[in-house]
Amino acid sequence: MGYTYYVMTQFTAKQFNIGELVGISAKNIEEHIKLYVGYVKNANLINEHIEELSKDSEKYAYELGEINRRFSFEFNGMKNHEAYFSLLEGGPKEINTESPLSKEIISTFGSFENMLNKLKAIALTRGIGWAMLSKDLESKSLILHWLDEQHLGQLQNTKPIIALDMWEHSYVADYQPSGKKQYIEDFFKNLNWSVAEDRFK
Repeated sequence: MGYTYYVMTQFTAKQFNIGELVGISAKNIEEHIKLYVGYVKNANLINEHIEELSKDSEKYAYELGEINRRFSFEFNGMKNHEAYFSLLEGGPKEINTESPLSKEIISTFGSFENMLNKLKAIALTRGIGWAMLSKDLESKSLILHWLDEQHLGQLQNTKPIIALDMWEHSYVADYQPSGKKQYIEDFFKNLNWSVAEDRFK
């Protein structure tokens, strides 16, 4: 049994300039970013283990299989959080109605409000995961979808435009479990749509 391995560049945790937010406390953001840093560290650690175990890939075939599965969880956890936190940088900004993103939203969903209502409904899905507005990089179209945990249900060849973290750690400290709906509303009050517009481009 043989495997091909690629040594990847070490990942570095990004810094986020997030000011005062509506509803979401600075303490919650601080703790949440610590979790993000953990994903970065774990992705790097897994790469180191893969490199070491691959020196005898037949002996460690089982361990390699399991640790490679784990890598997608840690890597997507890192990338999902980078998309999430960047949307909270720079203060809230409404969508530019003349932007390509705005025009594509209206073309796809009929109106901005219709898209937003659908995304908020997805965010209320029971369980832990992410509510996403993603761009299909082939067709350039927009897709609303749910992502389980960090990686299950990831849509191939798409880029997240809006990534809304619906793991309980993102909101329970400020909202309690019963406040999920208010957290969703506050996330969109805090969202910098110019970041999403740049991402769509």
